[in-house]
Amino acid sequence: MKTKENKMETKSWKDIKDSVYGKKGTDRRDELDRNFESFKIGLLLRNAREEKNLTQEQLGGLVNKKRTYISRIENNGSNMTLKTLFDIVEKGLGGKVNISIEV
Repeated sequence: MKTKENKMETKSWKDIKDSVYGKKGTDRRDELDRNFESFKIGLLLRNAREEKNLTQEQLGGLVNKKRTYISRIENNGSNMTLKTLFDIVEKGLGGKVNISIEV
């Protein structure tokens, strides 16, 4: 009696994104990529705050923002102005912002 092997085809994360969200340059894929970049910014800010041993309340006090706003930024960096980003990083965390643009 012969048995069939159940072969699963493995796909890369890029292949999955392409099939589910479309190729780069499509509206849905571009929105996914933007949202992911916003999430990464929030995560970077949280990690930097924790490295400085600051609470969200303390960081908010340094940049004149409420703790709940800092929490929203850390959980999803979208809808944050560049001024706020610079204030949090420079005034609150004593760091420097580096931004690059690809065209």
